[in-house]
Amino acid sequence: MKDRVRMARALLAVAVCAVALAACGGNNQNPGTATGGEATGGATAAKELAGDVKVDGSSTVAPLSTAAAELFAEQQAKVRVTVGTSGTGGGFEKFCNGETDISNASRPIKDEEKAACQAKNIAYEEFSVANDALTVVVHKDNTWATCLTVDQLKKMWEPGSKVNNWNQIDSKFPNEPLKLFGAGTDSGTFDYFTDVINGEEGKSRTDYSPSEDDNVTVQGVAGSKGGLGYFGFSYFEENADKLKAVQVDGGDGCVGPSVQAAQDGTYKPLSRPLFIYPKAESLKRPEVLAFVEYYVANHKQIAEDAKFIPLNAQQETELKAALDKLKAQAGG
Repeated sequence: MKDRVRMARALLAVAVCAVALAACGGNNQNPGTATGGEATGGATAAKELAGDVKVDGSSTVAPLSTAAAELFAEQQAKVRVTVGTSGTGGGFEKFCNGETDISNASRPIKDEEKAACQAKNIAYEEFSVANDALTVVVHKDNTWATCLTVDQLKKMWEPGSKVNNWNQIDSKFPNEPLKLFGAGTDSGTFDYFTDVINGEEGKSRTDYSPSEDDNVTVQGVAGSKGGLGYFGFSYFEENADKLKAVQVDGGDGCVGPSVQAAQDGTYKPLSRPLFIYPKAESLKRPEVLAFVEYYVANHKQIAEDAKFIPLNAQQETELKAALDKLKAQAGG
């Protein structure tokens, strides 16, 4: 499974991952059971289905949905799930325009996006499917920035900042040019980071290297000794041989990104839930319903296989309730 997830991440570098499910070698010998013996949680998955499921949105969440699609392929080889990466905002635009069945998001849907969906009579529910520890990374040879405070991060990233050297952050830091890499403005990661670090969503200095593709940020920081960037925890784990994760002091001391710290809330303010938004109308199609049911029933295994942080017990209860509510809206 690790090799398949690595392949999915490589495909994300070209902004869209089309998972050709029939090619994954799936079979239907045990259609009611997921890999590892975990129940799929839906009778729909016991039937042989065919069709397309269109997913788009956050590049952070894309590897998670790709892992879900590859596992689901072992049950339903004739269902093709495509996972695009147009960013959280771009994904909601497509979703509310009726172009996709599921929207991946690394932040909650905004009021204006809700209004756009309502204008097209698109009903949906918010599913929290995993957790993330938004990770600040530096070059492997950076020996000084082991922990940064929120105020120091704000000094780097706030609108109008002219900080361009590490010794402007702390006089104890070396005379090393600071090069910043981060999420593009259409990304939910950008929205979240600017909100909790700069105090206002979408407000950031503009003279940095932005990208909707987190792999570009990886390459940028890895290629610059004074580089600093941020993206989801799974991308750091995938590239831990190239980068260092910085501990963050949110007011109660330095805490590094980890599964436990994200689940218990001690990694603050950069721990966050990750979402998918399935469309009620799409659930009337059995292939979409089966995929969503599978995603929910196997969220823990999916999160672990894709190197994300699983839900805690309360989130798991809320996820199952959200599925029941959406199925009721779909009349299923």
